Amino acid sequence: MMICERDDFSLTGPLHLTSIDWANEHHRRSVAGSLVQGIYVAERDRQLQRDGPELALSPIWSEFFHFRLIRKLVDDADNSIFGGIYEYKPPQLLSQTVKSLELSPRFVVAFRGTVTKVDSISRDIEHDIHVIRNGLHTTTRFEIAIQAVRNIVASVGGSNVWLAGHSLGASMALLTGKTIARTGVFPECFAFNPPFLSAPIEKIKDKRIKHGIRIAGSVITAGLALAKKATQQYSQNDRALPATPDPFTALLDWFPRLYINPGDHLCSEYIGYFEHRNKMEEIGIGFVERVATQHSLGGMLLGGKEPVHLIPSSVLTMNLSSSRDFKQAHGIHQWWREDQKFETKVYQYK
Repeated sequence: MMICERDDFSLTGPLHLTSIDWANEHHRRSVAGSLVQGIYVAERDRQLQRDGPELALSPIWSEFFHFRLIRKLVDDADNSIFGGIYEYKPPQLLSQTVKSLELSPRFVVAFRGTVTKVDSISRDIEHDIHVIRNGLHTTTRFEIAIQAVRNIVASVGGSNVWLAGHSLGASMALLTGKTIARTGVFPECFAFNPPFLSAPIEKIKDKRIKHGIRIAGSVITAGLALAKKATQQYSQNDRALPATPDPFTALLDWFPRLYINPGDHLCSEYIGYFEHRNKMEEIGIGFVERVATQHSLGGMLLGGKEPVHLIPSSVLTMNLSSSRDFKQAHGIHQWWREDQKFETKVYQYK
């Protein structure tokens, strides 16, 4: 049986991480990414009938770091594995400081992205379309995922749970994270190449044109959002309804970790989304962006459904190393490679 190189941990996994320092960002990112890759490989193991310890390639992606896959999250329609729950079981004699161990998760819920194989491709694309139409929250996969996350958080607390995902799986991790965060519990979230669906403004080279387009978009979006809010308030006053709490500001203190490659047009708009806020503050019209950043023009035109990508705060890491093509820029393996140049910024909504 031909083995795909990307599935083989001994060829493409982070073999250099023989000891994990949970305070080290590169280590945390690499482990989270490897666990997501483990879900990809688990699904390919299933489709290619690589069963048992001799054939299955997925276990090593987690067991190398002392994680065990205790539950597979399975799609109710095609039986594909779209996610999984890992439990961290370090050996007693592991040489880690107490402080480092305190930063480790007890459980990680990981979600894969689209697998382009016949047994899962149609169902995966169906969910990709749900992301585009801001309807991921209506899917049975989300119901399965959020129930699993709620159960674990209720059992061990949010600080002991990590969420992680890549591409479509990053959208699932962010959506489950946002849902839990609105209850006042803030799980760590690692979103690799999360889709941000909008015109690819970030690819425009001329900074003045790019900034001008963003300002115009912000003014239009903010105007529509304020008009919609005024209409809703008028309707509520008319019917004496209580004001609904703001779902956006409920997320202010949650800082999901976003991993973005500027060469990946599916996620690169996150860079402009957060940087544009700072620019608007600098030129004195930050109030416009504070309204606009809570809304999506496409979302309002699609009937007001909130896109997954609207996030107040984040820890955003960019891979500044050049990629040979889109496939590499969008791939998950880049996030644990030692030869890549990363830059991290913290964005806090005020």
